[in-house]
Amino acid sequence: MSASATGLVALKRNLGLQSAIENLKSKMPKRLLLFDIDGTLINSAGAGVQALILTLAERFGIQDDLSDIEIAGVTDSGIVVSILNKHKIPATHENITAFLDSYVHFLSLELPRRKGKLLPGVLELLEKLKSRKHLVLALLTGNVSRGAQLKLEHYGVWHFFEFGAFADDHQDRNQLGPFARARAKEKHGREFSAAEIDVIGDTPRDIACGKALGARTIAVATGTWSRDRLAKHGPDFLIDDLSDVDRLINTLGW
Repeated sequence: MSASATGLVALKRNLGLQSAIENLKSKMPKRLLLFDIDGTLINSAGAGVQALILTLAERFGIQDDLSDIEIAGVTDSGIVVSILNKHKIPATHENITAFLDSYVHFLSLELPRRKGKLLPGVLELLEKLKSRKHLVLALLTGNVSRGAQLKLEHYGVWHFFEFGAFADDHQDRNQLGPFARARAKEKHGREFSAAEIDVIGDTPRDIACGKALGARTIAVATGTWSRDRLAKHGPDFLIDDLSDVDRLINTLGW
């Protein structure tokens, strides 16, 4: 057989193998991956906190560095309520909505001013996961939807996610899971069981939210909570970061 003929046979064999692999992947059971944003996918270098500080100063004339306000893992609406309560401002729907409107405005200004970044491995991981047709990538985050979009568009990864559950849906993070699940059913025409869902985040609130949904929980120690502190909350998996992409995908069966 000539070299060209041998090469053609090898090419056909490789194409056949590739086709078989793709066919196998397409038959794999679907899985819903719900990602947190801050501390899991990105570090905005304090853009969100500064936007809150500027909003408080502009709307109410109050200077406060918010150092005593719990922020990590809390929904934006929950954070705003804590700020308003601290300063004895009525936490009415109107005040919360107005605060969040200003916050989103200031966030859009602060993001390009700061040297934030995608966290290790995030871009490579999302690219690989997006190519796997059995995986559904979505968000489960304490951000309001407008804030989530601003952040992820700024860092170039918004397009990887089909939908999300946000602070707009509920102030209590543990109530967000059912919103994500309902939107997954609406888009994909099937109910995702708890066993088919992963919640990926960097705080105990992400772990608790995943457990409330009955999902598998993956904690990533890239935020303000250390690996040891996260371990005390019993995630199903605990990793330092997302940088070892292939090993992570193999370990989690993604």
